[in-house]
Amino acid sequence: MVEAILIPISFFLVVFAICYLYFSTRNKERLALIEKGVDASIFFKSKNDGELSTWKIVLINFSVLLMSIGVAIFLGSSMVSGLGVDEEIAYPGTIFLMAGVGLMVGFLITKKLEKKG
Repeated sequence: MVEAILIPISFFLVVFAICYLYFSTRNKERLALIEKGVDASIFFKSKNDGELSTWKIVLINFSVLLMSIGVAIFLGSSMVSGLGVDEEIAYPGTIFLMAGVGLMVGFLITKKLEKKG
């Protein structure tokens, strides 16, 4: 029973420690730069830099990945019913193959969009 409560507590402690280290280190770095007389505008990104935002890149890659996994499941079921391939081979094989293809396509789309913008 005690072990079951330790897992969520440990998880939240780790998340808190990571956040604390991130923000305290960022704060110290910014203070050191300000003490050296660096302009504070380096901390803020302009909205019109022409670069693709991070959430758009993640969304594009995630959507292409999910679509490719859906196609993989369809191809796996087609291989099982049409070609008689064993289920244990068809499904994982096509899912991993198409997930890799989807990640590559997402990377190429992102690269193309970054070059365009």
